Amino acid sequence: MAIFPTRYSLLSATALNNYLRQCYALSDTSCRLLIHNVSDTYLLESSGTRYIFKIYRDAHRKMEEINGEVELLNILHAGGASVSRPLADKEGRYLQPFDAAEGIRYGVLFTYAEGEVYTAMSDQQLLEVGRGMARIHHITAGLQLTHHRQPLDMEALVDAPLRVIKPAFANGLEAEYEYLHDTATRVKQQLLAFDLPSFSHGYCHYDFLPKNFHFDSAGSVTFFDFDFAGSGYLINDLASFYVHFFLDVLHHKMTQPEADRQFAVFIQGYRAIRPLSEAELASIPHWGYLFWLFYFRFHYENFEDWSNFFFHPRFIQARVGWMKTWEEWYLK
Repeated sequence: MAIFPTRYSLLSATALNNYLRQCYALSDTSCRLLIHNVSDTYLLESSGTRYIFKIYRDAHRKMEEINGEVELLNILHAGGASVSRPLADKEGRYLQPFDAAEGIRYGVLFTYAEGEVYTAMSDQQLLEVGRGMARIHHITAGLQLTHHRQPLDMEALVDAPLRVIKPAFANGLEAEYEYLHDTATRVKQQLLAFDLPSFSHGYCHYDFLPKNFHFDSAGSVTFFDFDFAGSGYLINDLASFYVHFFLDVLHHKMTQPEADRQFAVFIQGYRAIRPLSEAELASIPHWGYLFWLFYFRFHYENFEDWSNFFFHPRFIQARVGWMKTWEEWYLK
């Protein structure tokens, strides 16, 4: 009997354990699922050493883009950046293909980022994050990968999201869409009025939230999850990090003055390694607004088919509400 068409499989951790043990010449391994999401993340352990094995979803990442992520991380590691890096198997391959129910899925084994997430960071940790991001930007500025990654240009940040998400606003949410369309278009025009050719350009992480870096016991930071990395203005990474402070203020975990003070500490760390112009700094609220729009598209394209409890009218209204608050606080 033929396999019935499938949208999203979940590979067995037991079978993966046996496969990875042979592929990477490991012994006494254990494997368990950590996260079942748009990509699936497994924890592999062998003789006290931990690894992360990530299996990409074909609808989200094609082989060429995964190869681009691998290439970028190898360049970052070679340049001295502290990142979770891909590991080649005993045959020298980075991508592992799996003939899953929905078709070929690819997996990559990564080094484990030791330590833990700190959502409430000390000033020393904020300085370390700033310095670490700047070191990454030093390496990616002006870089051109041989493999394709989606550019983080105005098409990807504004025009395409507005086209893609429009159907989600039918049947009663037309006013919310009109707001997004008009505001995003205005923000785009305001950004184009900056001297953008003077802005640093390279490969961005584009999800620089605390969930994507660990501090170890010595206070060193390691960055991971470059799934959204793409070429664009590097200030986008600083804007994505500011989203963390916005959410803390929004949820009454800190005041706006304290958020601004902490972000200034982070900027101090960044500028200790890499220049940042006042114009780039002033543009952060604009790029931050487009960050929300970009991920609105991501949620619509990747959650509607398997997680309907997540993407629904209440979520849409709440997310638009956040974007209105961002505009009110930072863009007026």
